[in-house]
Amino acid sequence: MPQTIIDLAVSLTGGIRSDPPGLGPEITYLDHATGAADFQRMFGLPDGVLRDGAGAAAERCAITTHNGTHMDAPWHYHPTMNGGERALTIDEIPLDWCFGPGVKLDFRHLPNGHTVSAAEVEAELARIGHGLQPGDIVLVNTAAGARYGQDDYLATGCGMGREATLYLTERGVKVCGTDAWSWDPPLAMQAALARETGDWSVFWEGHKAGADTVYCHMEKLANLDKLPATGFRVIALPVKVERGSAGWCRPVALIDG
Repeated sequence: MPQTIIDLAVSLTGGIRSDPPGLGPEITYLDHATGAADFQRMFGLPDGVLRDGAGAAAERCAITTHNGTHMDAPWHYHPTMNGGERALTIDEIPLDWCFGPGVKLDFRHLPNGHTVSAAEVEAELARIGHGLQPGDIVLVNTAAGARYGQDDYLATGCGMGREATLYLTERGVKVCGTDAWSWDPPLAMQAALARETGDWSVFWEGHKAGADTVYCHMEKLANLDKLPATGFRVIALPVKVERGSAGWCRPVALIDG
């Protein structure tokens, strides 16, 4: 059966507004002339033996595991998960979590900084006519997806709160994701709300739900607007970074027909 494959990852790109200042990726591009000089130095090659004088192109990257499209492990959220167990690192995530039926929640209409509630998740699931099943991979389409790399990206979109996160995990969801910079609402807005109310439990509350459950989420997804609400499968395999809090991934959606 023919399939449509939709790439759900952004390109790892330096010099754009994809992360807060000082946290973005830095990529140095090493051209073929540099590669030729490296081959000569490493292997003692004489001049002129490489075709067209060209060696291997390469890139040198200064990045964190949270640059680009990536999957956060429970270790990122808290030292423990599920009420006291040592939190899993990204190299310990079971691969069977990373394949599953996809479900898209469309929250692009919600205002920037809004914290999505369990009731709003339930209402969106009712709208699309889907009952969550264990192993579903839930992708949250926010207004941030259309602003990736733009000056307002970090301040755009809604985010998932503690109760919305627990609503998903209580129904067997192990992997979910968002096209925003953070699973939570924009952190500057969360911090402003906490200062205004004096309630600091709201800061990073979606992530911190991982202390009481067990799940992974992806951030900086792309092309969620191209997905149907259901009827697709997701493959999202994280890179195995030993003891890592996250791993880069190239998730894809597969749509039959």
